[in-house]
Amino acid sequence: MVFTRRPAAVLTAIVAACAMAISLTACTTDANSQDTADDRTTVTSSAPGVVAMFTPSDGITLNQQTPLNKWAKLTPNLTKALTSAGFKKGDISHTTSDSLDKQSRAIQDYVVNHLSGSNTTDDAGIVISPDNITLLVAPVVEADASTRQYGDYVSQELSTADTAEGSDSTDSSDSSNSSDSSDSSTGSDSTDDSSSDASKTAGDSKNAAQAEAVDRLVSSLKLAKESGMHVVLMGNSIKGYKPDAFVRFSDAQAIGKLQAEKIVSKLELSKASKDNPKYIEVLMPYTAVDESGEASDSTFVQEAFRGIWQVLGAYYQKGVVESPSGTLNGNCTEDDWQSVAYDASKEGSTAKVLDARLAKADEHASPTRIDGIIAMNDYIASEVVTELDDLGYTGSAADINPQITISGIVGNITGKKDLSRSDVPDPIKSPEKDDSADSTDSADTQDDSTATDKTDKTKDSQWPLVTGYGAYVSNIPSIVNGKQWMTGIEDRQTLAENIAEACALLNKGQTLTSMSSVRNTEVGGKKKVPTISGPLLAVSASNLKVTLIDPGYISLADAGL
Repeated sequence: MVFTRRPAAVLTAIVAACAMAISLTACTTDANSQDTADDRTTVTSSAPGVVAMFTPSDGITLNQQTPLNKWAKLTPNLTKALTSAGFKKGDISHTTSDSLDKQSRAIQDYVVNHLSGSNTTDDAGIVISPDNITLLVAPVVEADASTRQYGDYVSQELSTADTAEGSDSTDSSDSSNSSDSSDSSTGSDSTDDSSSDASKTAGDSKNAAQAEAVDRLVSSLKLAKESGMHVVLMGNSIKGYKPDAFVRFSDAQAIGKLQAEKIVSKLELSKASKDNPKYIEVLMPYTAVDESGEASDSTFVQEAFRGIWQVLGAYYQKGVVESPSGTLNGNCTEDDWQSVAYDASKEGSTAKVLDARLAKADEHASPTRIDGIIAMNDYIASEVVTELDDLGYTGSAADINPQITISGIVGNITGKKDLSRSDVPDPIKSPEKDDSADSTDSADTQDDSTATDKTDKTKDSQWPLVTGYGAYVSNIPSIVNGKQWMTGIEDRQTLAENIAEACALLNKGQTLTSMSSVRNTEVGGKKKVPTISGPLLAVSASNLKVTLIDPGYISLADAGL
């Protein structure tokens, strides 16, 4: 066999030698000149090269409420940033897929097609070598209903190991159930076992398909890197795979932390006291059971609560913040997420939870005093706003430590000048705990008591701060009128510009160390991965124009103006 293959080996060596000679000859000519044999030019290291984007198809949120954090919103920003960085529009491609299986096949086809020859030629006759190609890949991941409410960019991780373990466990369970089924003598038990076996078989098939898709994706990306292409993962990582760069948009902990920090600032908790504490409720919505009837992964809600507690925990411990419902107190830790979590997949669940937490002492009592509600995302925030109105709360967030009026906010958004107003001082002691009136005469005391009672009732029914995330277009009018105090969003334009810069540098064979937005982090269990990230944007009525309208994310009509 060795001798029969020698002619082929010799022929291969001759072809390779010829190719090297031709390459050396080409190197002596102008890199930008055309090849007279086939009328093609070769991209030099100074040219940006090619970028191929692979993103998930946009999912659908409940009631068609749409957050701005969508892949379909990001790709136009990316295309614009890439062209500004010197890439030709014809050298930028975009493929969307609604499943990991389809996406892995699309990436596999792209890589194989571009490596079927030593080079690839575009429509303009430009020869593109693999090291002038960057793949921007946002792996398709399955998100449950509650996670999807935060938008498409929330970081998750793909893993083949977890899938395999699940399959092994299921196989073992199948074997056991099969044995049990044979011992059963009733028709009902036989039917139940058959149904259970069918469900588990479907689950096995789904897990196997998922594992195959992940393996195909990883193999394709490894082949791309080995050939000289560059791989940048966006949003979602792959366990055990190290890309050339990673783009981190947002994660559960950052989303929770953002809302807690803004509550602390707006309510000026650093000035609060035990004698006049602030009252804050935390809502942690999640989906308890997935579509297949199995317990959902609670990692997201755990991490979100951890981000909140890292900020608010100290204030609860000092006694300057209290939970009206008693769900949180100074003895809680960042592991007590279940105290405030509830299954949001059930219709009307948020209203029921909030009604129970803010229950009145009796039907004639004033509403329970509440200063802030962390609702986690805009879908839940919209339900909170509706329920607060039903419970009799009045006013808006503009009345809490106000700096501008609603008319001033509207004026700012439409381009007019703000109408400023001084902060309203908050007493160190609450009126009901203030003993300063003891020395007054009885008549004055009675008058003061009546006035204080009216003040207390007004304070009790005061509209609280309501936070959310996702910048739902349907919620923007509530941001403007102060019913929802703030939301959050990724800075898409800045991230797009940073991604484009990274693609240009990688295609030129340069590192990303010169980029201020890049730092090395652990991604998918791999250390020292250059990671592009940026701070989340907190959006309220006071900065709505600058953060959303001026960049073109929304229009005045979207804001209800």
